[in-house]
Amino acid sequence: MAIILDGKKLRDKIFEGLKTKIEGMAVKPSLAVILAGDDPSSEIYVNNKKKCAEKLGINSIVITYPSSVTETELLSKIEELNNDKNITAILVQLPLPAHIDKFKIIDAIAPQKDVDGLTTYNGGKLFAGEKPYVYPCTPKGILLLLDEYGIEIAGKHAVVIGRSNLVGKPVAQMLLNRNATVTMCHSKTKKLSDITKTADILISAVGKKVVGENMLKNNCVVIDVGIFRDENGKISGDVDFEKVSKTASYISPVPGGVGPMTIASLMLNTVELALIG
Repeated sequence: MAIILDGKKLRDKIFEGLKTKIEGMAVKPSLAVILAGDDPSSEIYVNNKKKCAEKLGINSIVITYPSSVTETELLSKIEELNNDKNITAILVQLPLPAHIDKFKIIDAIAPQKDVDGLTTYNGGKLFAGEKPYVYPCTPKGILLLLDEYGIEIAGKHAVVIGRSNLVGKPVAQMLLNRNATVTMCHSKTKKLSDITKTADILISAVGKKVVGENMLKNNCVVIDVGIFRDENGKISGDVDFEKVSKTASYISPVPGGVGPMTIASLMLNTVELALIG
């Protein structure tokens, strides 16, 4: 039976260390979050981030806009925040309204305040094998989880399912930078199970049930990034947890695995950016 990769436990451990560090900082970190539109999930995520930040002693402000907001308004606000010495980290909550160019908005954030690590500057540093100001939150959380449980990365074959800019691409590059051999799979990949059966580490970030028990070799490490509600309204992940956990060596649960590590990484990044200043 697989050992559970407990994201909640590691998150709490990280938060303990952060709280102590923040108490000793002369200038407290300040996180500004821009929320545009009326997506209910986004509102919940942003409120959770604000509460979490405040518990740790991080100053947090949320700037809200209606879905009719213009690109010019958002760009103007980001420029203002870039120039505000009291703001040390900026986050634009995705998704943005359909008429807004998210790439233009994200790239307007000063790289040294880019808490999600998604600007072209920080992404370019990552893909060049250099150190960005901070690493993207979910991939960073995944690697912290692997390291916490002493899981070797160098020399292992890692298979990543999903090629998003948020998770798939950056986590693949971060694993490559740690000397893993990486294969990326996606919706057009043929004979997916033939590839996943060769994985020492499997990371699935798709958002639908794609990984079953017959797709993995014994003792594979399984990281499930997907989270959605199934047809019964139950929170589920990409992986058939009950069956896969019988053959995997380690597995992250949904919920309680990668999710808590994403918020932990966001708080870590916020503090790291404040220390740069």
